[in-house]
Amino acid sequence: MKTMGRALLFAIILGMVVPAAMLAAEKEQRHDVVVVGAGIAGLSATWELAQKGFAVAVIEIQPLYGGTATMSEGALCIVGTPEQANAGIVDSPQIAFNDFMTYGSDPGGSGPDVEWVRFYTNESRREIYDWLFGLGIHFEKNPVLMPGNSVPRWHKVIGKGRGLVEPLYRACKQSSTVQFFYGHKALSLIKGKDGQLTGIRTQRLKDNVSIDYLAPVVILATGGFQGNRKMVQSYWHEKQPLPERILTGAGINATGSGHDIAQAIGARLVNMQYQWNYSTGLQSPSDITGSRGLNAFSQQSIWVNKAGRRFVNESQDTKVTFPELIKQPGGTYWAVFDSAARNSFFVSGWSRESIEEGLFNNQQSRQFVKSAPTISELAVAAGLSPQALTETVRGWNDMVTSGNDTDFGRINCCRTPWSNPTRIERAPFYAVQFFPLARKSMGGVSIDRSCRVLDDSRRPIPGLYAAGELTGLAGINGKASLEGTFLGGSIMTGRVAGRAAAAELATQRTP
Repeated sequence: MKTMGRALLFAIILGMVVPAAMLAAEKEQRHDVVVVGAGIAGLSATWELAQKGFAVAVIEIQPLYGGTATMSEGALCIVGTPEQANAGIVDSPQIAFNDFMTYGSDPGGSGPDVEWVRFYTNESRREIYDWLFGLGIHFEKNPVLMPGNSVPRWHKVIGKGRGLVEPLYRACKQSSTVQFFYGHKALSLIKGKDGQLTGIRTQRLKDNVSIDYLAPVVILATGGFQGNRKMVQSYWHEKQPLPERILTGAGINATGSGHDIAQAIGARLVNMQYQWNYSTGLQSPSDITGSRGLNAFSQQSIWVNKAGRRFVNESQDTKVTFPELIKQPGGTYWAVFDSAARNSFFVSGWSRESIEEGLFNNQQSRQFVKSAPTISELAVAAGLSPQALTETVRGWNDMVTSGNDTDFGRINCCRTPWSNPTRIERAPFYAVQFFPLARKSMGGVSIDRSCRVLDDSRRPIPGLYAAGELTGLAGINGKASLEGTFLGGSIMTGRVAGRAAAAELATQRTP
C-alpha cells in the first residue's frame, strides 16, 4: 500500500478531516448545505433551509428517516400551551426556568446552560407547539406531570413518535430543493486548500462507493453516543459506580460518530459525563445479542434486589432510582407485580399488542419474565429467596392497606400513578428482571446560541453547525433531564441551526 493510501485509510478509520486535495472521491455532488442525519433535529433544520429555497442534501446512514424519535412516545416539554390552559394549568416561562435550573443543577459541575434554558422556556410555545400545529401535528388533551416539573407540561403527540416525525418529513419532501440520500455513512469533513470547510465525505453502504457531498455549510445532527458502550463507559461519571451490565436503549445509530467527526476538525466536547440513563432497562426479546434493552415498567410493581428486598421508592424518577440501582448487587433488580397489574405493564413506544406478544407470550422472554401461582414459587423461578420475597410482599401489602410506606415513603408521596399503588395479591404473579439502560446524552459538541460548532478556544468553526442530541441538547438539562426536552430540544436546536445556516448562505449569495 502506498503512503498516500495508508494515510487516507487511517484518516477515515479515525474519523479525521480529509483534505480535498489528498484524494478525490469516486463521485461528488454539489449543494448549498449538507445536513447529516434525518432524525427530528436534522429534519427541523432541513425544513428551515427549504423555506429559503436552498439546495439541501440530507445524508442518512439508515434506509429510513426519523431516527430515535420514531421509537419514542412523541412527548415534548412545552410551556404555556392551549392544552395547559384548557386543563386549568397555570404555567409560565419563569416557572419553567426555575424548574430547569433547579432540577439540572450540579454543585460539582456546570449545570444547565442559562441562556439556552431561558430561550427554551420563553420560546417553546412558538418554536415547538405553534410550529408543529402548523404542520398538522396535534396533541392529546391533558398534559402529564413528570418529575422535576412544578406543573404538567409533558405533551404527547397523537400518534406517538411517528405522528410527530411523519408530517415533518412530508413537509421537507414537498420542497424541490431537498434531496435525501439514505444508506450513506458520513466519514469525515473535507477542507479545501485554504483550510475552509468544503463538505463531507461519505460511503454509500450498498456498494462502498465514496461520495463527496460538497457545500460551504454542513449541519451535523447525528444523535447521541449512548449506543456506543465504549463511549458510555469512557465518559461515565467518576462519582458513580460502573454497572456490571448496561443495556443499550438508544437508537442503533447513536454511536457518537458525529462527535468523532466534529472533534477531528477541532470541535470542543462538553459535559460528556452528563448521561441520562434509566433504571428501567428490560432486555429486548428480539435482540439475539442480549445487549439491547427497552424502557419498560409497571406502575404497580415493587422493586426487589437479589436479596428479595426493596431498595428504593419506586415512584421516583431516574434521577433518584438510577444511582440506587447501580449500588445493588449485580446492578440489577426484579419488578414484582400481580395479574391485576399486568395490563398496566408499559414499554415505551410499543403498542399493547406488541407488549403481550413480545414479552409475556414469547419463549425468548422467559429468562427475564417469570410467572408463578404463588409468591414463593415466583421467588424460586427468579432465583430469589422465597422467605425474603414472601416477607417483602406481605409487608408491602400491609403498608398499602395502612396507607403508609414506612420503608421508603412511596405511598401518596407525589402526584404520579406510582404513588397510588395497590396490593400484590391476585395470582398469577410476575417478576421481570431489569438492568441499567443507556438512553440519552446530555453532553456533546459545544455550540453557541446560533448552533455554530465551537473549537477548544470557544471560537466558531466556519461553516459547521450542530443540533440535537449531538450537542447534548445545548446543555438545557445540566445534570438531570426533564422528560420531553430531548425531542423538544432537538426541534429547537434544529430550527435554530437551520435558520443560522440559511443566514450565512444568504450572506454568501449577496454580491
